[in-house]
Order: sequence, then structure tokens, then C-alpha cells
Amino acid sequence: MKPTVIAERRRRHTLYFLEWAAAQRPVHLDTDVDMTRIQAHRAAARDDGRRYSVVSYLLYAAGRVLERHPEANAVLAPGWPSLFRRPKIVRFDGVTAKLALDRPVEGERTVLSALVPGLETAGLHEIQERIDRYGGEQAADLPEFKGVRMLGRLPVPLGRAAFAAALRDPRRRVGVFGTVSVSSLGHRTVDGFHSAGGTAVTLCAGRVVDRAVVRDGAVVPAPMMRLGLTFDHRVIDGAAAADVLSDLHDTLESFDDGTRAQGPGPDPRRADRDLRPVGGLEQSTR
Repeated sequence: MKPTVIAERRRRHTLYFLEWAAAQRPVHLDTDVDMTRIQAHRAAARDDGRRYSVVSYLLYAAGRVLERHPEANAVLAPGWPSLFRRPKIVRFDGVTAKLALDRPVEGERTVLSALVPGLETAGLHEIQERIDRYGGEQAADLPEFKGVRMLGRLPVPLGRAAFAAALRDPRRRVGVFGTVSVSSLGHRTVDGFHSAGGTAVTLCAGRVVDRAVVRDGAVVPAPMMRLGLTFDHRVIDGAAAADVLSDLHDTLESFDDGTRAQGPGPDPRRADRDLRPVGGLEQSTR
């Protein structure tokens, strides 16, 4: 049988990214997070007429944690390795997450990288509203994804050059890759995974499922989530990455945003909408 050859346009931005990301030196860590407090907060919010995705809580925690660990909210400056340039690290003064969403483009499933800025101060409601913005079937037509659409139209040499140019200035880089990547495959039976999202730290969340844990000497069920952290060893070392993951673990397990659900909130029908994430870079709003 004759194979079908398809000219790939809609995923060109992903291929350009993978070429660039191959220079990273990823190392993987993981931990289990007890989601009891978060699940209780979600239930209380639903009673008040609003829904929050698990990913929103992870973004909320990531913003606070990376503000406390600025060495992990950074990137290796362009131009390394080089015989004539010294390596330099660029640290960012704000936390912007990159969400890679699986959305339809021209009828085909495609990865779209969406940005959620200001996570160091953003409230849970604000984060959820931003995620909801990317939940519609026409998300690919939003102005934020103009660059992706352009890369699909350009000839490959020009597209590759345009992608590289966008990353050449570290000040512009936040608007392309953010400062931290967050991925989730928890809408499926995935317990844990790792990916490298082009940032110094990539967070990877599996499903939340009841597991047996020991509390006060007794075995009891608890909603547990596997949280993976991939770090670029060119930017930070293992001890610093372990500190970040431990801080995330503790921040999630002791979650308290200081408020109960107030006001009308995001559309309750949208917060738990499955955005059909695929692969290591995609983002669920489960």
C-alpha cells in the first residue's frame, strides 16, 4: 500500500521549538503531592458556583515558589557555547507560565503555547479566567497566536530564522516561552511524566487519584498527584531544583489563598473542560 505524504504546516512551530530545545540539558525529579486541601477548596468553590482546574492551583503555587527562588526563574543567555563568550544567566523579575494547549487549527489537532503572566501576584480567580480564555474551539484565532499562524505560512528557512530571531533578545523571550512551563496529562490514566518545555523549570502533573497513605500510623486513602520537575542543568543545579520542588510540594499541600469563592467567578461550565492535552508540553485544565 502506498504511504500518504503530507506537507506539515500547522506543527512547524513545534518542530522549530524542538530543534532549539535540543540544546537543553534536562534532569528529572518528582514527588507525590497530597491534594486533600486543594480538592476540598475545589469542592467549596463549586458549592459557591465556580469551578477551578487543578492546573490553576499549580500555576498559583508556581508563581509564589519561583518568586522565592529567582535562580530557577531564569534562562541561559543566547550565544553559549562559544569560544569567545562567557556564559551568562538572565533572571526574570516576574513569573510567566507557558501553557501548551492541544487545540484545533484548520480542523487538525495542534499545540498552541499560551502565556499566563504575573503569576507571582495573580489570584486563583484571575488565573482561571486566563485559562478559560484559551478554552474555546476558536482559540487558534486569538491574537496571541498570530506568530504561530505566521510560522505555518512562511517558507521553512524563513520560519526557522524568524523563530530564532524571537529568542535572540532575552527581553523578548518571556513573550515567547514565558519563564516556566507547566504541563498536565491528568485527564488520562497518566500517573507521571517528564518533559522539557524550553524553560529552566518545567512542571509536569499527572492525574489525581486516591492512593493508600499512612497518617498517624494508620493506612487511609488520600487524593495524590505525581508532580514532576525537569530542570535545565545549564541554568541551575540539582540541589536548587530539589528546593524548588520541595517548596512546590509544601505550598500545594498547605494551599490557602486566604479567600473562599466570591462573586460570580469564571463560567462553571468551562473550568473543567477537557482541552485534550497530548504529549509532554500540553496543558489540561482539568
